[in-house]
Amino acid sequence: MENLFDRISGLIGMNPWTVQAFVVILAALLLDLLFRKLINRVERLAGSSRHHWDDAIVYAGKRPVSLLIYGQGLLIAARILQPHTAAALFRIEWLQLAQQLLLVATASWFAFRLVSGFEKAFIEHRRAANREFDITTVSVLARIVRIAVVVTGVLTALSILEIPISGLLAAGGVGGIAIGLAARDLLANFFGGFMVFMDRPFSVGDWVRSPDRDIEGVVQKIGWRVTTIMKFDRRPMYVPNATFTTITVENPSRMTHRRIFEHVGVRYDDFAQVKSIVDSIRSMLQTHEDIAADETLIVHFNQFGASSLDIMFYCFTRTTQWIEYHRVREDVLLRIGEIIEQHGGEIAFPTRTLKIDSVPGALERQENQPS
Repeated sequence: MENLFDRISGLIGMNPWTVQAFVVILAALLLDLLFRKLINRVERLAGSSRHHWDDAIVYAGKRPVSLLIYGQGLLIAARILQPHTAAALFRIEWLQLAQQLLLVATASWFAFRLVSGFEKAFIEHRRAANREFDITTVSVLARIVRIAVVVTGVLTALSILEIPISGLLAAGGVGGIAIGLAARDLLANFFGGFMVFMDRPFSVGDWVRSPDRDIEGVVQKIGWRVTTIMKFDRRPMYVPNATFTTITVENPSRMTHRRIFEHVGVRYDDFAQVKSIVDSIRSMLQTHEDIAADETLIVHFNQFGASSLDIMFYCFTRTTQWIEYHRVREDVLLRIGEIIEQHGGEIAFPTRTLKIDSVPGALERQENQPS
């Protein structure tokens, strides 16, 4: 083998060890090419299966393994050149450190991508199975694990480089105070996001609103710094997480029923029919298939209005869906109108009655008129 390298180096006018290093790098390129073809085929096979977990594993190993192949090729080539050069970069100690750091970086990158792949696979699996789950919890847990992977990788690399961690922690304590003062808003948003995760006043996909601020829409994403809310006019709103620690937040998505609270007025001429109208409306609501009979249901003659006898009705629908609620509400209002008509009454509208008791001299003028 050495004779072969000697002959090749003699033909091209290069040192044998240079030819060997070049061949190693070329072999690493070819090996990575073969690996990419193999992993692409495995990726297609994994994509055709019903499970998503194999996709996560293929996704996790695709790029880190390529990095490992390239890195090992360069390190082997550097070891070949090391006895023949005095450059500090090729010192055996530096090459050993580079070897260890390469393994740490590859393993950390693989673990980081594996967590992301499992997060995506879990979400897709739950959605495919039509199972309810809290996507916010899944995302936050995945972020925490990714942060742990990065921190572990950094600490391992510092240990390999023989950098004392205690000194960094002491320096970080002083620097942390300065950074904390400078980035207190950022930290407030971070802990605000953490409290949203712990208290869970809302999740991704919930409709939220705040009576304290002009905030209303559907939660799209809960990040570490901001929460993205899509308003009903389709404009995204980015709310700092610290805001949610100082305002009141309503979550209509978690309501159990929707309320119908209305008044209807009948004419004063229909006073005799008011009691029967009220009883019929109450009976209709108690037997309505879309009205929750186990919730509060109130129907009463409420007050003598300026132009009507006002009847109040208060009930809850079984549905919480916005469109279905309005269908039920429309049906209830139409049935109430029919009940009033069935009892011979009419729905009142603003009217004014002018009553004239007498007009002085009117009778005398009427008698004096020629017949």
